[in-house]
Amino acid sequence: MPSDRFDAHLAKDSSMPSTPAAQASDLFGTLTFGGDVMLKRLPSEVFANLQRTMQSGRPLDPAIANTVASAMKDWAIEHGATHYCHWFQPLTGTTAEKHDAFLSLTSGGDAIERFSGSQLIQGEPDASSFPSGGIRDTYEARGYTAWDATSPAFLLKTETGVTTLCIPTVFVSYTGEALDKKLPLIRSIDAVNRAAMRILGIFGTDAGVERVIATLGAEQEYFLVDEELAEARLDLRICGRTLVGAAPPKGHQLDDHYFGAIPDRVMGFMAAVEQRLFELGVPVKTRHNEVAPSQYEIAPVFENANVAVDHQMLTMHVLRATAPRFGFRCLLHEKPFAGVNGSGKHCNWSISTNTGVNLLDPRDDTHTNMQFLVFLCGVIRAVDARADLLRAAIASAGNDHRLGANEAPPAIMSVFLGDMLTDILDQLQTGRTTKTRKGGSMDLGASTLPQIPRHASDRNRTSPFAFTGNKFEFRAVGSTAAVAWPTTVLNTIIAESLDAMADELEKRAGANPTRTKLESAVRALLKATVKNHRRICFDGDGYSRDWHDEAESRGLANLRSTADALPALKSKSAKSLFSKQGVLSGRELDARYEILAEQYATVLGIEARTLVTMTRTQILPAALRHQAQLADICATTEAAGADCPDTVAELRETVDRVSRLRRAVSELEKAESSVSEGADKALRHARERIVPAIEAVRAEADALERSMPDDLWPLPTYADLILP
Repeated sequence: MPSDRFDAHLAKDSSMPSTPAAQASDLFGTLTFGGDVMLKRLPSEVFANLQRTMQSGRPLDPAIANTVASAMKDWAIEHGATHYCHWFQPLTGTTAEKHDAFLSLTSGGDAIERFSGSQLIQGEPDASSFPSGGIRDTYEARGYTAWDATSPAFLLKTETGVTTLCIPTVFVSYTGEALDKKLPLIRSIDAVNRAAMRILGIFGTDAGVERVIATLGAEQEYFLVDEELAEARLDLRICGRTLVGAAPPKGHQLDDHYFGAIPDRVMGFMAAVEQRLFELGVPVKTRHNEVAPSQYEIAPVFENANVAVDHQMLTMHVLRATAPRFGFRCLLHEKPFAGVNGSGKHCNWSISTNTGVNLLDPRDDTHTNMQFLVFLCGVIRAVDARADLLRAAIASAGNDHRLGANEAPPAIMSVFLGDMLTDILDQLQTGRTTKTRKGGSMDLGASTLPQIPRHASDRNRTSPFAFTGNKFEFRAVGSTAAVAWPTTVLNTIIAESLDAMADELEKRAGANPTRTKLESAVRALLKATVKNHRRICFDGDGYSRDWHDEAESRGLANLRSTADALPALKSKSAKSLFSKQGVLSGRELDARYEILAEQYATVLGIEARTLVTMTRTQILPAALRHQAQLADICATTEAAGADCPDTVAELRETVDRVSRLRRAVSELEKAESSVSEGADKALRHARERIVPAIEAVRAEADALERSMPDDLWPLPTYADLILP
């Protein structure tokens, strides 16, 4: 947005703060019903009861619901709320909410505010209009939401000042099957807890530990573009990405935007976003410029995975909702601009005890930390054995544009461990571990500068699943993803792997083993696990052609597209895994395959129709005007008795390009209109017919953009959108 329009925008909205109104610690959690708010408003026994559910995973006591509901209602009304909603995450990939007023009428007709325990615990939204994968038919409308007491309720304020009490819930069908992303996530967290507690029990380190918690911190990359320019492009309005667009003269080749000074206007936006997130109890920590022009990142510290998933959905909501106040459109798509760095969502995952022990922290002398090595090898085993499911968990039409490009990991699943852990794996294969590689310190060569500690291992940005000190960073997740699903899959495959490790240890060591016998069993198990699953470990350049060739020789799959990846969810092995771990029934898993396949085909169908509309109503008319102008120039020049061979050549090339574009858009229309029935056929048709047809139209449209006068091109260009 040009500066004069932005100044006018500022003048109209005096609510945009240049700095946060208060310290983050003063704001943090003020709009959440948790911590100090519950302590002050609930009787001590009710507070303690609810805390046991939230922190230790104890079953919720329904008897406390009325007391909690009354306190929650009073708190919300004091903050200006008139309505409440059960806030849930259906299989659309977004959030949903149905608002009900606190207002009720007494038998005498008097108006009062009322909110009961039964209203807190259960809601009844329509289940027939959400994706169900066949679990519900249109005429079967009943569904239920159920209070998730482990994630705090919060107050969501709109930009117009309307406040609503939002209660995190799960969403199920009338027959009890999960119709959302949160219920399977909670089940998978329970599965990790059960399996990890078995390992702790074998090592005798479970004393005082009530629960093992999966933890998560999801970084979010995004683009900011001028709202008015985005509004002028149908593809950005409908699809969230540009379907045509020639590369600008300058992209991120100079690497000058990454970690650069944040522009003032963007800084104002970031401060406003952070203020709202602090109030909602979202522990955002980091902000910075990302690699591409107009690309940025916001990142939180880790927390309980269930709460982190809710906070990630809130982060995306707040980013989108706040952007218009500053004249921006926030683009969360994985690849809004072709040829320009795309956006991901790096999910930092670990497991910790409720007593605060990170089970993936190597600590000093890692080679002697047998418990850590069992958990580490359990993760390695899981990623290798279930790489196809991990790839399916991140599959989407948007992420297909990003995976394997120069800023994202390849579609080949692999694990980066770094020098220190790789060296320990070498030792494990011999059956003996004798040392841990140390990092040391780094002398910077100047007397005024301190020596700084050097980690024992470097980092690897090209790895889809990288160990980063005391956690794994799942880097392949797309920026639009609802992280509940990839986290659910990750939890489930690791729970299965840890269960298998526990089974083997119990078999090898026997009941009540001596320390020597246990150590012998652990070393034998680790040696066998490394031998059988080390093929998934790769510390080199994931972008290189050599790695693709090597991965193939190792037997690692390269599932390049969503159409290649999703069928893994249909396998008998996958159904057995999710069913055995108590995460998804066979019917629930089938439903997710059907929904994800339909979403993939539907997204590509929408993109195809949008591109056809833009081409026929904007690009072709502009190209024909350009063609007519060239023809007039040729005719006028020849009438004056002069030759114009260059213009004639340009005219002929333009006529050819217009003809090629017409043919390409006709082929796209045919591909989009020939609908295939059934998830399998729809997947293949979208990948084999629609994707190539979209790419063909784009190639011709981009060639025309590069050759046409700027005043004739009907769309804001990449240079307009992303360059300062």
